[in-house]
Amino acid sequence: MIKALIAFNILIWVVLAYGESSDQTQHDEQEQILSRATDQVGMPMLINFQERNTLKRIIEARDTAVSTISYLVEANGQLHKICNSVGYGIPYSTQFTNPYQYWRSGATLPQADPNGLFTSAQATGTWLNCKDPASNSLNFVYVQYNVVVSPFPLGAN
Repeated sequence: MIKALIAFNILIWVVLAYGESSDQTQHDEQEQILSRATDQVGMPMLINFQERNTLKRIIEARDTAVSTISYLVEANGQLHKICNSVGYGIPYSTQFTNPYQYWRSGATLPQADPNGLFTSAQATGTWLNCKDPASNSLNFVYVQYNVVVSPFPLGAN
């Protein structure tokens, strides 16, 4: 029994010492390459933070009761007006409360967006910053697989 236990411990030690997976090897090598690239090239010198500013404006726009028009999108891309609406579509998987619970220290938990909601990583919607054809002003349009929500009329039937 003791010999078996010693043999098992030696086997575990060998696997841990020499049994590194190919995924881990690739990860380690990729980290070295990225480190060298960062040393040589550096990080982008962002000064405008345009994308961050756009996301901030989208979150603020979602927090207002803006008049929108909702459309159903056919497989051929043709739009059909569903209704005049208020606000933008919310992906069904967005949750009002955090679905995860804290179990142990050191656990990583999702963090709410600034609006207090937990947006799903599987959400398929995209926010577009479109020009309103009537006023030429910029407004956000929310597009999801088969639904479009816009604050101005789109070319639809």
